[in-house]
Amino acid sequence: MNRIVFLTVFCCAALLLSCDKEREIILNQYGKPAEDAELSAGTATIFSVGKSSYDTPAKWVTGDLLTRFYSGDRLYDNPRTSAADDPRQGGKGPLYAGSSCGSCHNNAGRTYPTLFSNGGSGNSGFSSILIYITKKNGGFFRNYGRVLHDQSIFGVEAEGKLKVSYTYETFALPDGEQYELATPRYEIEEWYADRIAPEDLIIDVRIPLRHVGMGQIMALDPDELQTLERQSNYPEYGISGKLNRIQDRYVDMPGVGGNKANHSDLTVELGFSSDLGVTNDRYPLEVAEGQSQMAGYSHYGIQISTHDMEDVDLYLSTLGVPARRNVNDPVVQRGEENFYRAKCHLCHTSTLHTRPTAPVLINGTRLPWLSSQTIHPYSDFLLHDMGTGLDSEYKAGLAMGSEWRSTPLWGIGLQQTVNGHTRFLHDGRARNFLEAIMWHGGEGAVSRSLFAGMSKEDRDALVMFLRSL
Repeated sequence: MNRIVFLTVFCCAALLLSCDKEREIILNQYGKPAEDAELSAGTATIFSVGKSSYDTPAKWVTGDLLTRFYSGDRLYDNPRTSAADDPRQGGKGPLYAGSSCGSCHNNAGRTYPTLFSNGGSGNSGFSSILIYITKKNGGFFRNYGRVLHDQSIFGVEAEGKLKVSYTYETFALPDGEQYELATPRYEIEEWYADRIAPEDLIIDVRIPLRHVGMGQIMALDPDELQTLERQSNYPEYGISGKLNRIQDRYVDMPGVGGNKANHSDLTVELGFSSDLGVTNDRYPLEVAEGQSQMAGYSHYGIQISTHDMEDVDLYLSTLGVPARRNVNDPVVQRGEENFYRAKCHLCHTSTLHTRPTAPVLINGTRLPWLSSQTIHPYSDFLLHDMGTGLDSEYKAGLAMGSEWRSTPLWGIGLQQTVNGHTRFLHDGRARNFLEAIMWHGGEGAVSRSLFAGMSKEDRDALVMFLRSL
C-alpha cells in the first residue's frame, strides 16, 4: 500500500538573489527569453504538429540532398534481416537490440519500449531499450560487452533478458496535490554464459532519445559551450555544470550527444554495429566476436558501406525541428515566466548558436546550412549532478553515475503526438511532466522546490509552456 509522504519545501528566500542580480541572470545572453521564440532551429525550423513532426526534412533540403535524405530515411526505418547477400537490408545479428534504427526511434522519436508493456525485454525480437552493464569497479565482464544484447537471430542465444519491477510512493505538494513516483529495480535473467551476481553488477537502462535537432546539436559552437561551462556556477543554487570531454578519432573534443554527453557525433557507425549487429568499416567485427554465439556463425565481411551510413548521417542531420506553438497564449507566457522563476533556465538554456564553419559528415559531405544559426534547444549540454535518486552508478567519460546532460527540451511537447506516450528521463520512469520535474534532485533540487511551492495554476502553466516547446 502506498504511503503518503508530505514534501517539505525548504526555505527558498535564503537562496534567492537580489532582484537586480536575478534580472541580470535572466537577461544575460544565455538565459534571455528568445524574441524569435517560434523559430526553434533558425532556417531548419518546420511548422508541423502531426506524427511526422520529428521526421520531416528542413526546407533547404532539396535536389540531390533530398534524394539522399530519403535514402537515409529508408536505411533508418526499414527492418534489416540476417540475410548475408543483401547489402542494403541484410547483416542483422547475430546479436542486436533492434531490427532497424526506426524500431527504437519510431518517427525519429522514442518508441514505447517493452520495458513498460512487457516488464522488461521483449520476446519477439524487439525491446527498444539499451541495457548497459559494468562491474562495480567500472570494468567490463569477460563474456559480455558494455551493452547486454537481449535480442538475437534464429539459432543464436541472446546474452540475457532484462526484468524490471517498480516501487511506487505517493507524495503531496505543499498545497495538497498528490503525485506518485515509480522507482525501478532492474534484474538480468537468462544469462547466456556465467551468471553475474547482483552485488557485482551495475545495470543502467536507457530508453531511446528523441532525434530532434541532431544536426544542430552536432554543429554547436564549442567556444560557446566552454563559455557556458565557465559561467555555469551558481553556488547560491547549488548548480555547477561541466562539459564531458571525450576522445573521438584521436581528437579531444566536448561531448554533446547522449544522456551523458559522451558522444561527439551521431554514432551512426556505432549504432549499426552495436544496436543492429551490422559490421562496417569503423567496426568490422561482430559485437559477439569471441563469444560462444559465434560458434558456427560465418563472417560475411562489411555489411554496410560508409556511403550508405553517411546517408543515414545526412538524414538525421537535416531533419527539421518543430516550431514552438502557442507562443502568444497567455497561459503559455505565464508558464514561461514560471520556468525562469523556478531557475530551470540555468541548466535548460534557451538560446545557443551553431559554429560558423560547416559541419562535415562521416564520408566528407559538408552541410553549410547548419552553420551560424541561432537555435533554442533549452539545454546547456553540460553535465549536472541530479542527486542520488537518479544515480545509476554507470560512468561515461567524465560523467559520474548521478551526472546527466541537461536534456534538450525542443520538441518535447509533441512526443505524445509522435509516439503516443509521455515517458521521460533516461529510463522513462517519469510518466508525465510533473513526475519528471519532481525527480530532479542534486543540482535540480532548487527548481523542484520552487516549482512545488508554486500555486497549482502556476505549476500547470509551466507544464503548458513545456508542451509548447
